[in-house]
Amino acid sequence: MNNGAGHSAGAPLARGQGVALWRQIAGSLEREISGGGLAPGARLPTEAELSARFGVNRHTVRRAMEELETRGLVRVEQGRGSFVAEDVLDYPVGPRTRFSETIRRQNREPQGRLIRVEEVPAEASIAEQLRLRRGRPVIMAERLSLVDGRPVAIGTHWFSAARFPTIAALLSEDSSITRALAKLGVPDFQRQATRITARLPTPEEAVLLEQSRNRPVLVTEALNVDPQGNPVEVSFGCYASGRVQIVAES
Repeated sequence: MNNGAGHSAGAPLARGQGVALWRQIAGSLEREISGGGLAPGARLPTEAELSARFGVNRHTVRRAMEELETRGLVRVEQGRGSFVAEDVLDYPVGPRTRFSETIRRQNREPQGRLIRVEEVPAEASIAEQLRLRRGRPVIMAERLSLVDGRPVAIGTHWFSAARFPTIAALLSEDSSITRALAKLGVPDFQRQATRITARLPTPEEAVLLEQSRNRPVLVTEALNVDPQGNPVEVSFGCYASGRVQIVAES
C-alpha cells in the first residue's frame, strides 16, 4: 500500500493571492487522488509530513483534511491515520446470498480466508435455530472475506456436527461454504431470515477489518435452510461499514 512518503512536493502554494492555503492543499491532494497517484485505500502522509511538504502549520493541514473528509474523498480513522476513501460496495442480502457470486457480478475479485474452525457446544440461540438440544456439538467456522485484497467482512458460521461431521475438514481445505455444503449433499440453500444491526467493533474485529475501533460495523444474523426447509447454517456477518453497504432484497 502506498503510504504517500514518496510523493514529490509538487507546485508551491500561491501565498498572498486570495486563495486560502488549506484550500490549495486540499486541491493538490484531490488532484493526486483523481489522477491515481493516491489509490483507493492508500494511507495518506501524516500531518507532520504534509506540514513539511507544503511549508505550513498542522492546523492548516488539518483544515484541508477536514474539507476532503467532508467531501467524501478521504476517511480519517482515529489512531490509524487518513486514507483515500474507497468505493462503497453494494452487498445485496436476499433469499439467495452468495458472497463470491455477488462480488464477481460487480467486476471485483472475492477472496476468503479461514480464521479458525472448531467443534463447540451449541449455545441456546444457535441450538434453537438449528433445531438441536442446547449443548449439542456444532461446528463453528470463522472466515475473513476480502474484495480486491481488502477485508470487508468477518463471518461466523455454525453447522450441526451430527448432520455435517466432515465440514470442518472440507473448510480447512477450501474455505468456500457453498462448495463444502454441495459436497455434503446440499447443493442449494436459501436464507429464511436476516437481521441487520450496527455496533462498534471488538478489538479483534477492528484489526481483522483494518479499521479503527470508533467506526461502526454492520452486523447480520441469518438462518439458511435447505429446499425442504431444514436448517443448514446459522451465520453472523460483521461488515466494515466504510466499505460495504448492505442492500435488503425481497
